[in-house]
Amino acid sequence: HVLQALPPPEAAGDESGDGGAAAPAADAVSTELLDRVRDITLAKFSPASSHQSRLLRLLMAIDYISTTVAKRLEEKQRTQSSRMDVDAAADTAESAPSELLHLRSLALGHDSQFQPLWAATGRCLQYTSAHSELAHVATVLLPLIESFMVVFKPVVGERGRTAAGAAGTAAESSVSEADGGALVSPTSTQAVPTVGEAYFQSFTEKHKKVLNTLVRNNPGLLSGSFSLLVFNPHVLDFDNKRSYFYQRLHDDSSTRRGSTRPLGHMMQVNVRRRTVFEDSYHQFAGKSGDEIKRARINVKFHDEEGVDAGGVSREWFQALARQMFNPDYALFKPSASGRVTYQPNPQSWANPEHLLYFKFVGRIIGKAIVDQRVLDAYFTRSFYKHILGRKVDYRDMEAIDPSYYKSLEWILDNDITDVFEETFSIEVDDFGQHRVIDLIPNGHDVMVTEENKAEYVRLVTEQRLYRAIKDQINGFLTGFHDVIPKDLIQIFNEQELELLISGMPDVDVDDWRNNTEYHGGYNSSSAQIQWFWRAVRSFDQEERAKLLQFVTGTSKVPLEGFAHLQGNQGVQKFQIHKDFASPTRLPTAHTCFNQLDLPLYDSFDSLKSNLLLAVSECSTGFGFV
Repeated sequence: HVLQALPPPEAAGDESGDGGAAAPAADAVSTELLDRVRDITLAKFSPASSHQSRLLRLLMAIDYISTTVAKRLEEKQRTQSSRMDVDAAADTAESAPSELLHLRSLALGHDSQFQPLWAATGRCLQYTSAHSELAHVATVLLPLIESFMVVFKPVVGERGRTAAGAAGTAAESSVSEADGGALVSPTSTQAVPTVGEAYFQSFTEKHKKVLNTLVRNNPGLLSGSFSLLVFNPHVLDFDNKRSYFYQRLHDDSSTRRGSTRPLGHMMQVNVRRRTVFEDSYHQFAGKSGDEIKRARINVKFHDEEGVDAGGVSREWFQALARQMFNPDYALFKPSASGRVTYQPNPQSWANPEHLLYFKFVGRIIGKAIVDQRVLDAYFTRSFYKHILGRKVDYRDMEAIDPSYYKSLEWILDNDITDVFEETFSIEVDDFGQHRVIDLIPNGHDVMVTEENKAEYVRLVTEQRLYRAIKDQINGFLTGFHDVIPKDLIQIFNEQELELLISGMPDVDVDDWRNNTEYHGGYNSSSAQIQWFWRAVRSFDQEERAKLLQFVTGTSKVPLEGFAHLQGNQGVQKFQIHKDFASPTRLPTAHTCFNQLDLPLYDSFDSLKSNLLLAVSECSTGFGFV
């Protein structure tokens, strides 16, 4: 009630829509109001005996009892499943109260009596977001927020664990053959969220900023009451995900059962600089994934005096990152002419040991992540998706083969009756040897029609982006998962995985702006262009990196600066084109041309919010329409 004396949260902001001036002084929180909030905080919310603290303790007790008893009951039922006598009936009767208690905890998330409490908590969090002077209120309300998480744990947590497990199997079976040869993608359908899940997602996304601040100030929350946010990593900022990731990763390393070596044992790597890739490959071949993960690598280059105090191993990682893309090994190929991202080479079989080399590369990248070594290694968006166990679609083809992508797009957007004469098969050229691959059984006899063209596009995309390199992907993932648990890496999206492997770029906004071209009626003086660069300057490092990924397909900035940004045909500067469609559209991008299509937004706030939404939500880099 005290906070209602403030202006509505949506009316308060850091910047106005036009000139960007600070919020009016009338919106500032008065000293008198701050005193009243502090008095109420000290009297009613801070003490351990406060209602919110007692509620949290009660809910945590219910949660502990219900989950513990439920686990014991399941274990008991498994061991006694063969008993069909009076004792079994007695066991069932005995377990009934615990089952009812577990059902009660599941029902808490749907209990309408809690809704006014969550609504009031949400209003308070809105005010704290809008008024920096009240930032401490969110910390004071932490027990209430934790209570919210505990209440929704049975509703969201079980579904989250199930979804995570399904995503984990996706990496192993991105595309599988079903009866009749049709392809089934394990992530092609998503379960519709329940009412409780939808409310949880809405609440956490609405208060994403406050929740991330709380986690940033107290990282341990993600291992406790805030663990539900890990099941919906969309809410978490990259720095919080990364902090949780390394906490879990090192906890797992220190508690792994069956480890034969102590954590942090030294692993000596002796290599010749000229053959660093082959020497390292052979030395890693006899090591287990657990040994590599837990080891402290000490590198010695042959005939060099350098002592590895960290710098030599850093140089070794960078040398391996360069050599893994060496065309002599035929492991990877550039995604398109002149691009800086790479994709597994479908013809890598020319190297007899190519699958073992892919396993080695997976281990090296995994080890670099464990040791927090940044690699100059950038992959295509579709390859990052395979690492995360997510399905690819035809839009991912643009980075691999832009002209083929345009053909697929044309097929989907036009009536192909009497103008497209192809079958459900493709021709491939393996070093001069032509062969036909059927996309379905006897596909060379099945014509593509207007009715089945969508299926054809899906199948040909999966053939090019998965089936053709399935063995290479699996080899890489075998080595990668030797070091990095697959369920843990899946908290990231494709953009964030690139930042985890390759680091956060140091973006010079002035250089970026000086090397940008404008088309379609925009020029450097256009209001939308002025607002765009003002928004970019207001972005933090992560947001700038994601904007670069969204438009160019990678966060990598050339060493020579933005003047040497690479596109499909070589050097291609950053471009901003005017989008004459509705100003309610999100910005869209064409990564092969480093092109951003920017609608005619009518205010700075509208442009900034839509730009942030596009780069944050459209992880594939193509935008919403």
